[in-house]
Amino acid sequence: MIYLDNAATGGFKPESVLIAAGAALGTAANPGRSGHKLSLACLERVYDCRKLLCGFFNGYSYERVIFTKNCTEALNIAILGGLKGFDVLSTAAEHNSVLRPLKELARRGARVEFVGLDKTGHPDIDGIAAAVKRMKNSRARKAAVITLASNVTGKVTDIERVRQVLPPDWLLICDGAQACGHVPTDMKKCGIDALAVAGHKGMLAIQGSGALVFSERFEPGPIMFGGTGSESLSTDMPSFYPDRLESGTVNYPAIISLAEGVLYLEEHMREHMKKVLELTQKTCLSLADIPGVTLFSEGNFCGIVSFALKNMQSEEAAFALSEKFGICVRGGLHCAPYMHRALDSDGLVRASFSAFNGYSHADALSEAVSRLAKEKL
Repeated sequence: MIYLDNAATGGFKPESVLIAAGAALGTAANPGRSGHKLSLACLERVYDCRKLLCGFFNGYSYERVIFTKNCTEALNIAILGGLKGFDVLSTAAEHNSVLRPLKELARRGARVEFVGLDKTGHPDIDGIAAAVKRMKNSRARKAAVITLASNVTGKVTDIERVRQVLPPDWLLICDGAQACGHVPTDMKKCGIDALAVAGHKGMLAIQGSGALVFSERFEPGPIMFGGTGSESLSTDMPSFYPDRLESGTVNYPAIISLAEGVLYLEEHMREHMKKVLELTQKTCLSLADIPGVTLFSEGNFCGIVSFALKNMQSEEAAFALSEKFGICVRGGLHCAPYMHRALDSDGLVRASFSAFNGYSHADALSEAVSRLAKEKL
């Protein structure tokens, strides 16, 4: 099989990540829940990963690096735990891990407004500026929740420009699921107050890993409650981070794999970016020449190439690519309904490359799509 579904879950992991995760699975101690040496050693490794992530994203404080099971959990903590009573601005490019928590926030009384795309398929910066003006008379605190890269097209948001059109007192919360590990993300430079991270995609970690990295301006409360190993006499959650947001046993093997992913990226990220850009450019050029294929992506660092086949539903095409050609892609709406509405699409085939894919994989995809397209014309 040729695996081209890396935007869902990275199918290739560096050997160092797999070795670290395997070694962690053999460690029975619960980090920070006991006073013995093994528990304390595991706790120190967890804090080392907090520091690595904080440095990798130029975050604000390693205590404000919260481990989650995925990016969705991180976004739920940020939105439902941190934006109660806010007016919130978002975009049509968002994933359901943003849209659904925002809908729940609106049910609880928040004002939520969405901005469309510009002609290039990116979040409309002018539309964001106009929405800011419309919302300026409200007395509520305000925040923007915006993806750093579309999981449908792979297009990267100019988040520095977004920050420039937001008033200084607005919080900026970013979904980094498709961007983190693929493009450099500097929280302080971009004025990002909270960054939700998926560990199992561009960050090269195993499934079950994620994080929320946030600034001193942002004070999210817990949406889950339980044991933390600290302030155990109180039935309230601790008032300090990270304990306030991390109830229950952390996923130690996943966290250790994430630390190794960061170390690997610190050394190899630039070469990964070059390879993925070349793979997507090559694929887009080939697909653009196939009659009956409509392309929705261009060369990008996130590895995503989305397209439609004439007279063929995206799910049907994805199934055919798997069954007839042994190529793993994804069809459908990719959990981003507003994005597809903005693109006038009822579903797309999404191939998503990793730097561990070969150029022959791009050729195989193009040949397979060409054969499918001829069958349907």
